[in-house]
Amino acid sequence: MTKAAPPRSLILACGALAREIEAIISLNDLDNVSVQYLPGRLHNRPEQIPDLVRTRVRAARGDFDRILVGYADCGTGGRLDKVCEEEGVERLPGAHCYEIYAGPTDFAALADDVPGTFYLTDYMVRYFDIIVWRGLGLDRHPQLLETYFRNYERVVHLAHDDNPDLLAAAREQAGRLGLVYERLDCGYGDLEHLIVNHVEIRSPTTTRSVRA
Repeated sequence: MTKAAPPRSLILACGALAREIEAIISLNDLDNVSVQYLPGRLHNRPEQIPDLVRTRVRAARGDFDRILVGYADCGTGGRLDKVCEEEGVERLPGAHCYEIYAGPTDFAALADDVPGTFYLTDYMVRYFDIIVWRGLGLDRHPQLLETYFRNYERVVHLAHDDNPDLLAAAREQAGRLGLVYERLDCGYGDLEHLIVNHVEIRSPTTTRSVRA
């Protein structure tokens, strides 16, 4: 008897999760999984996420058995949940990727310990000038630094691996913001088991990836 092929799964993911999702797929031999990445710049434009996710879901529906939305709420104010409900797809649980990486318990403890915490992921460290410095207009209006960050006390770097270049960059970025630097080694956090639990595993082949 021929064994049935596992369901074809698509992850519609935030581009900020690209490196980590690719690594998780490779480590777990998820050869029945394809990934499409939405632009990481949406980190600063969460209002655009729901409609773009809906468009991508509808375009992909006939080609896949399962679709996982690789976003948490991510600042959409519940609008992404409404899209997922209407389109019959799941999203990653939680408010944002910081909670997914740190885990809900540890993230709640971080927030309770110092409410004025600014979080960096490895992705944000790599693209700090684009996302934070230029994204918030600090390159043009440095006086806004005090306005944006007056209520913050520290930067917590949610680090995925021991990369000395990223460590040095994150420390420098915390200094530019005038904040104390702390590092939390979280690896892939809850992201790995959330993805693995959503799809089925079979013997390795090549995973298709489509970048926006």
